[in-house]
Order: sequence, then C-alpha cells, then structure tokens
Amino acid sequence: MSVTRKYKVLFLCRENSARSIMAEALLRELAGHRFNAFSAGPEPAARVDPFAIAQLRPGISDLGVLSPKSWLEFTGEWAPRMDLVVALDEAVDARHAPAFPGAPPSCAWHFADPLAEGLREFDRARLFEKVFWQIVRQVSAFIERPEYAVPPCAAACAATIPAAVASSHGATTCDA
Repeated sequence: MSVTRKYKVLFLCRENSARSIMAEALLRELAGHRFNAFSAGPEPAARVDPFAIAQLRPGISDLGVLSPKSWLEFTGEWAPRMDLVVALDEAVDARHAPAFPGAPPSCAWHFADPLAEGLREFDRARLFEKVFWQIVRQVSAFIERPEYAVPPCAAACAATIPAAVASSHGATTCDA
C-alpha cells in the first residue's frame, strides 16, 4: 500500500478567528486529499468568530475541528513541518512571523479585515461575505497550481521549490 504525503499549509492571521480559519476550512474541504490545512495567529481569539461560522456553515462538513490557535504551536521541534506558510494580513507576514521548523517558504494573500473596529453589524456581515468569496477564489486557484499536483515527496526529490512561492527573501505574494 502506497501512502502519499500531503502538502502542509499554515494560514496565519492575527487573531486566527476569521480569515485564516476560513482559508483552513476551505482548503481542507476543497482539496483535503492533497493538503493538510492548519491556521494560527500571534493573538488567538477565544473562539471562531460567529460571522466566519455563518459563512462556512453551508458548505463545510466539519466545523468542529476549527479553533483559534497560537502560532507558537507550530514552532517547536515536535510541530508539523509546513510546506508553505500563507500570511493573510500584513501584521503576520514573514517579517513578523516566528521561525517555523524546516524554514518553509512563505507568501501573502492580504484581504480586508472583517473584524476591523468601527464596523456596523450590517457592514461587518457584508465584509465577511466579500472576504469569504475572495478567499474561496484564492484557495481554488491555489489548488489548481501545477506545482501542487505532484506529491511533496516527489517535488523534494527533484529539489525544486516553485519559483512562484520561493524568493530570495522567503516571501512573495504567491498569487494564483
């Protein structure tokens, strides 16, 4: 029996209660057979934001596995080695993020903050919906990238890191 290793992707956002949670859930739902998705942040909230749950509820099969986590859970020797780290806001991009085991490449997909101060409930709900669909499009394009069609162990054997993901600084926008 052959076991194919999945790509491990870590999504970062400050509170890990909205954008990164949505990205984690969407990648797991749309391509869980090829990717292990994780999310975390430097200041994890006490719970997933209810607006994020409302966006995910119609199409995500397992909401129970989603919870805000500290990015420190992914920095120790025992932590899973990521293949890619994706920052979803500027506060957590490669310049601010801790070192992750294996020094995985990182990139940025910046979206508006639906948790920004001063939004009325109606405006917050609309912004959550807009950001949710932006993340859906970004994740969908990401999983279609040819470099992720090959299992990561085969890609490592070829000793290549996708040029669209890696750069001399270890970070890029990795737009799909």
